[in-house]
This record gives sequence, structure tokens and C-alpha cells, in this order.
Amino acid sequence: MNLSFTEKEFYPTQVVKAELQGQRATFRTENSVALNVYILSAHIIRFRYSTDGYFHPDFSYGPDPSYQPISCKVTLIEEESHYELRTEEITCLFSKTNLGVTIQDKNGHIICQDEKGFHWEKNEEYGGDIVKMSKVCQPSEAFYGLGDKPTDLNIKNKRFVNWGTDNYGYNKNSDPLYKNIPVYYGLHEGIGFGIFFDNSFKSFFDFGSERNNAISFWAEGGEMNYYFIGGPSLLDACKRYTRLTGTPDMPPLWSLGFQQCKWSYYPESQVREIADTMRKWEIPCDAIYLDIDYMDGFRCFTWDKEKFPDPKGLVKDLKNQGFKTMVIIDPGIKIDKDYWVFKEGLEKGYFCRRPDGPFVNGKVWPGECYFPDFTNPDVREWWAGLYKELVEEIGVAGVWNDMNEPALFEVESKTFPLDVLHDHDGHLCSHRKAHNVYGMMMARATAEGVKQFAGGKRSLIITRSGYAGMQRYSSVWTGDNIASVEHLWLASTQAQRLSISGVSFCGSDIGGFINQPNGELFVRWIQLGIFHPFCRVHSSGDHGDQEPWSFGEKYTVLFKEAVELRYRLLPYIYTAFYQYHKEGDPMLKPLVFFDQKDTNNINKDHEFICGNDILVAPVLNKTGQRRNLYLPEGTWYSYWDNEVYQGAENYAPLYDLKTFPLFVQAGTVLPLYPVMQYVDEKIIDEVTLNVYYKNGEYSSYYYEDDHEGYGYENNDFRLAHFKLKGAGDYLELNQEIEGTFQVNLKTYRLRFIGHPEALNRLEIDGHLVELNDNVAIVSSAFKHLKLS
Repeated sequence: MNLSFTEKEFYPTQVVKAELQGQRATFRTENSVALNVYILSAHIIRFRYSTDGYFHPDFSYGPDPSYQPISCKVTLIEEESHYELRTEEITCLFSKTNLGVTIQDKNGHIICQDEKGFHWEKNEEYGGDIVKMSKVCQPSEAFYGLGDKPTDLNIKNKRFVNWGTDNYGYNKNSDPLYKNIPVYYGLHEGIGFGIFFDNSFKSFFDFGSERNNAISFWAEGGEMNYYFIGGPSLLDACKRYTRLTGTPDMPPLWSLGFQQCKWSYYPESQVREIADTMRKWEIPCDAIYLDIDYMDGFRCFTWDKEKFPDPKGLVKDLKNQGFKTMVIIDPGIKIDKDYWVFKEGLEKGYFCRRPDGPFVNGKVWPGECYFPDFTNPDVREWWAGLYKELVEEIGVAGVWNDMNEPALFEVESKTFPLDVLHDHDGHLCSHRKAHNVYGMMMARATAEGVKQFAGGKRSLIITRSGYAGMQRYSSVWTGDNIASVEHLWLASTQAQRLSISGVSFCGSDIGGFINQPNGELFVRWIQLGIFHPFCRVHSSGDHGDQEPWSFGEKYTVLFKEAVELRYRLLPYIYTAFYQYHKEGDPMLKPLVFFDQKDTNNINKDHEFICGNDILVAPVLNKTGQRRNLYLPEGTWYSYWDNEVYQGAENYAPLYDLKTFPLFVQAGTVLPLYPVMQYVDEKIIDEVTLNVYYKNGEYSSYYYEDDHEGYGYENNDFRLAHFKLKGAGDYLELNQEIEGTFQVNLKTYRLRFIGHPEALNRLEIDGHLVELNDNVAIVSSAFKHLKLS
């Protein structure tokens, strides 16, 4: 679609009215364009345009319904050529001539400026408007975001489509993909901001691809409705976007453990063999998955009684071995008059229909299927109830929703016809509007159902498709990837991009879903995957085995060591998740979101920050070759040998297959569990704290709760805040504890790393404590520590 000026395009004309009521400003033009400007906080401003002066009911699945605007001072001033809308942080200038918008920070620096600004075309085929926005692209500006796009982290000079698509075996720059997250971030002259284009129709984003002086976003229907999210740091803009669209509940700790999956493990004897072999090798693992072959003819909510004669017994036996059981559920319901789910859905009228009445009939795994309308709250309630047997009676611990773009076989569009009708929570619409939210609403119904029957325990939900805000209901994976070095790199960049797009609980199919990796690639992938919040091996059985022991003992041992590191780091990862849950802090940060002042970070996508204190980079070259690496400003310790590196420098370390780039920021207090075969295998009464010396001050955190219930919502958690201060002749460490949770934790094993050798006198809360080889055992309740 060409965005140049055409006779078909329409633009706002002279502003004839402007008024401010509380935290909403309204502008109207001679040609009936209306603009409502909502000030949600001093940093977040929403722009909602109407081409005819009338607004439809204000409804979207994107923003979190519980989000509350923050009261702030707002003024509207009329100048000769423009109106000036001010908060304490942002100033918006509205041209009287054409309603063009210029956004400045409080110091008058231009952050974001309309180029053509808002304009539209009439949609001759479907009615309504094709709504467009174009803004000035600064020469030095960089852009990030848009969810799972498989491309370079900086998306300048690229164009994308948001239209959830089953893209099997995608490659770098494939587009569109499964997810539809219309948020991007801009950075120029050290100032960062975000734009959330809340429109679920098929949408497009152009970051200087068509015209290098303009960025544009547009949609084939709906409203021009976007949020400007100020920083000035990229990280703050990201946190604000994530809080706006919602953060997830805390996950069960086991869901952050290692998980093993394949298409497909069957019959029951093979599942048991996988579990037994995992324990024989002593490879920590918390979940085993059942793909579509556990079902009776791929009918959802059924079991193939020949392959799985006693599912409840199997799930119970796996639980006794420390494994949770995960199952897949797709949206397609087989057309079968003897199938109870089909009969219920048909009788209740819960399947999607065409305008003249026929149900949508499409082929997926079971054959001909009908599809529930998950945008109907009654359908979601029904769907939630279908999980009773799986979860409450059989004991399944979580559910994986696939094929929910929605995907269809044997049709060119790969999805529903565009005229299919959806309830859209009482705002009737076509599939043009509902397509991009369909998977998210399926995940929502699944999450509500599993929670209803899980007996007060948290569960794991996974979805392949979704829209902005999907993180409120589900984790995600990056879809049907390939066993290749390119996809190892893509796994890293996609996870970073998802994380800054609000969806931190993400990961890839470790080792690749399509084709089979060699042992070295498999090991390098798990060494990356252990730093992604969702850590799962998954593969297609058509291409060979992909269990940890499939490539020979040498690689099995290396794989095991990587997974053991994941389990040691679980308290750190769980703490990072708490910060994501509480503040919207992305669990994976591109270097430019960690330090945007350093212009070297703008295009860095190999290295990333896990949590706030650990830097990781996947090894993409063959073992024995040096790995180019950039460390951000500051002092860093190699995790492997505690060697000190100074940041803002390039390095080229040599890594054997056992190691990879892994650095800890100076000042960090890093909590480590003992290795376990599965989460909560043992009662943990001692946690190791690696205390990395820093000449200066630094804060770290360590979060705990009961790992599975919802008591944390009522302050039943324990959050330790460590404040470190180091100088040449001393190191001080203070601990402040928040929350009421009573942990089993009795002691910390402190390991002091990198401090001056002369510091050897350790005092805890006024008492001398013995220090042996830089290690001390102290009470987990200590308040003040001094090493001198």
C-alpha cells in the first residue's frame, strides 16, 4: 500500500474547537475530524481520532482493564498557530492548520513529530476507513519492538505486517508471524519513547523503508488510536507500556524449570521411558508434554485409551517422580455428532458463523472442524469449564494452546474467511477485527478454566498467538523454528524483542522444531535457553530424537551441566519474574535498554541482560573460535573464573563447549540454589549468595514465596533487598526484608568475590564471624555486614 499523497487520501483541516475537561482534551476541525486526547499520566498520552466526529464505544482487549490513570496537572494554552497541552513531563503542540502533533519533553526537545500526521482513505471494499499515521523519522533514530518479528533488533528501514499467521519453518525477515503486538520504541539524541497502536485490524508498520524521512503505521479498519509513552529511558517506556497492558500473575516456580516436549510422546510406555531416563541421567526437569497424539483422533479434551489407558495413573506416577504433565489443546473441534464437546458447542451456538448463518468449517488436525468464538464471554466460560476433567480429576498441571492464530489447512489465506462474525464482548465485528485477538482470547479462556480447577495452585499456560496484553494470561514460545545457527541467533533476538514488548515469559523450541541439530548446536542452544524464562526442548519427531541423551554421552553431560546451572539460578530468575510482575520490568533486556547513553549499544543484539545483573550471549561460531563480545559500561565478572572485565570495551574471549559468555555486574548479590532434580525436591534451608565486590554502591534483590499459591497477593512473600557499598578499605552489605512469608531458609553461604585481599575481618550485626577461603555461613536474617 503506497503512502504517498493521492486524491483518495483525506486530512484534518482547520481546528475550530479545542477544550480541556479534567485529563481529556478534545479538538474538532472544519471537516468534522475529532481528536480526543486522554492524559493517563504525566508520561502517557492517548490519541483517539474520528473521521466523522463520532466515536464508537471505547473497547479494546489490549489495555489491562484494571489499569488506572494517574492524576496529574494538565493545562491547555492557545497560541497564535497552535494549542499547547502540558503535563509536568510532556508538552504536545497541536497545529491549528491541520491538527498536526509535535511532542516535546519538559526541556523543549522534540521527541516525536507528525510528518503527514493523521490521514485516511475510505475502504471501498469493506466500508469504514483505512486509518494512517506518519511521523518524522530522524536521521539518527533507532527503533525496537513489535513482538516476535524474526529480524535484527533495530528495525529501522524495515516494514512489517501484523496479521497472525501460521508460518511453519520461518526464516530471518519472514513476516507476518504468529503474534500481533503493535508497540514500538524510538530512540534519538538519547531520548527514548514508545508508541502503542491499539488497533486489532490487519496493521502495518514502516520504519523508513518506503521513505527514509518518515515512519508510518496504518490499519485496514477501525480507529487511529495510539498511546504515546514517554521515557525518557527506553526501559521506563517499556515498563509503562507493560503496566498499561498488564503484567502476569507470578508463575509456579516449577514452570521456570526445564521442560521436555516432542511431537509426540506416545504411547504411555514411551512417556514413562522418557521420565525414567531423565532421572537416570539426573538431568533436572520439571515437566513432560503430551502433544496431539494423546487425544482420541485429535479430539480436544479426550484421551486415546489404547495409547493412554490410564491417564490419571500416568499423571500421578509422573508427579511422584517430580514431573508435571502438560497437554496441548487446539481450537478446532472435530465435526462429530458423537463427540460431546462438539455436541455441546453446537447446541449452545458457540461456534463461529458466516454472516448468512453457516458455521466456519475448516480442516486442521482432526479433519473438518468448527471453531469456538472466544471473543464471546459465554463461550469463554464454557471453554473454561471443559478443563474440569483434565485438571481437577486427572491432575494435568498446565495447558499449551496451539494453532490459535487461528490456523487452517488447505486454504490460501491459512485462516478464517474475513466475513466471519465475532461477538467481541458485545461489540459485534468481523474476523478482520477479531483475527489478531483470537488466540489471546483462547488463552484467556484456558487460563481462567485451569485456574478454576487447579485447587488454588498456579498453573502454566502457553499460547502461540496473541495480541498486546496476552501476557496477562499466558506465556509464549516462538513457534515452528529450525535447527540452525541462524535460528539460534533468532531465538535470542526474538526473546529480547518479546520481552520489551511486554511478553517476558517467552522462549524458543530449544534445538529447533524442524530438522535435527548436531550435538554442538544442541548444547549451544540450551546454554542460551537456560536464560530464557520459558525453557523447553521441543521437536518434530519426523526429524529424529532430541532428548538430552540423543547425541552421545559427551553432549549429554554438557547439556546436564547447563540445566543444572539453570536450577542454581532459579532464585535469581524467580526474582526477575517478580520484578516483571510488580513493575513491568522486562526479564530480558537488549543492551540499549540497559544503557541507552552508550551509542555502541544501539545495534547490539548478540548480547543481552537477563534480569538486571547478568549478561549473556549465545555462541554462534564453532568451538575453538573466538567470540566477539561487547560489555556495557561498568565492571563485570566472568561467572566461570571471576576474572574482572571493564565495560564499554570489545573483547574476543575463547570458549570451549562447556562455557559461554556469562558475566555478572559488580556489586551484585547473586542468590543460588543447590542443584535439585525438580523444583522443591528438597527443603532449602541454605542459599548461596555470591557477593561481587564493587567500589561504589549497588542494590540487588532476592524474592521468595511458597512457589505455587496466591498468598503473595496478600503480602505472603519475602523480598530481601541487599544494599552493597564498597571502598578500598571496607565492604558493607545491608539486608532489608519485606513481606510476611516464613521461609525454611535458615542460613546464607556468603561467597565474597573480587574484594581486596586485605579485607578479611567479617562482622555481622556487631559479631565477628569466621571467614574461611572467602566463605562464611551467616543467618539469613542478618541486617548489617561489614568486611574490613
